[in-house]
Amino acid sequence: MTDIFTRPKFRRPVALAGAACLVATAAVAQSVPTGPVPYGVYDPYGDYSDTTAIQIEHLFLPWEDVFLPSLQEADTYAKERDRTLLVTIEPWTWTRDERNSPRVLQEGIASGGYDQTMRTVCNALGQLDSDMTIRWAQEMDDSSGQFIWAGWQPQTYIDAYHRMTDICREEAPEAKFMWSPLGYENMDDYYPGDDYVDVVGLSVFGLQSWEEDILGQQQTFADILGPRYERALEYDKPIMVAELGFAGDPGYVGMWESEVRSAETAEKFPELEAVVYFSQTEVYPWPDGYGKPNWRSRQEDVLSN
Repeated sequence: MTDIFTRPKFRRPVALAGAACLVATAAVAQSVPTGPVPYGVYDPYGDYSDTTAIQIEHLFLPWEDVFLPSLQEADTYAKERDRTLLVTIEPWTWTRDERNSPRVLQEGIASGGYDQTMRTVCNALGQLDSDMTIRWAQEMDDSSGQFIWAGWQPQTYIDAYHRMTDICREEAPEAKFMWSPLGYENMDDYYPGDDYVDVVGLSVFGLQSWEEDILGQQQTFADILGPRYERALEYDKPIMVAELGFAGDPGYVGMWESEVRSAETAEKFPELEAVVYFSQTEVYPWPDGYGKPNWRSRQEDVLSN
């Protein structure tokens, strides 16, 4: 199978969301695909707070300028709903700052300047009771320029990943660690080694209008996941879709919902441990004038411009 470009990855300008700081807003009615594949969600608006079918609560946090005590609230929230935690640590600050540059980040990690930053965040995570998987500096194989830790020389990234994971393991020894590329053909260049990976995370996003206009046809969940999954199988590790999103007309959305957790999907991808939905609107528009996909609503008629 040939991999396709599904969408660029963009910054989410939200605080420690998910369970940690639910906002007062009208909930969007969401269905949860039923089936044998476990389902999780990044849910900054609390749309899934009463949904019993959710097994994983996904949190995003920057490692600077974050209110770490709020993690205790996230832990309580997850435990009350019998959910495990997937925590993505993004090595930057979400405020506009000169620290947000590849050069500053690379030099800071190599010199030990960020050792204490990582130690502080992981120490806070290590105090939590929930079963947890930690995902650091995701989608490093992406060359779009969105993330300041992506597109580095592979060994530079691997050295940084090793250093940060070693520190985090000391502070959160019970956690599992996810290495999470987009899943492109160059992903193996960034593989940090079996000793540093408990689970491989991939990203899958489908936007009907873009696919039809640019690719000439709709894509299914299996179309996009397939080649990435095949690459991930080489590592003999459990595989998760750490970020999932899809938007289109009701027929397209229904197709994805029925496929994502179907018995056929479970049979086709036997090492797929879980899928985690990204219930948030993109901050920056897709290329070619396609606006900002609203993965939260899923319906194409409410895409933001």
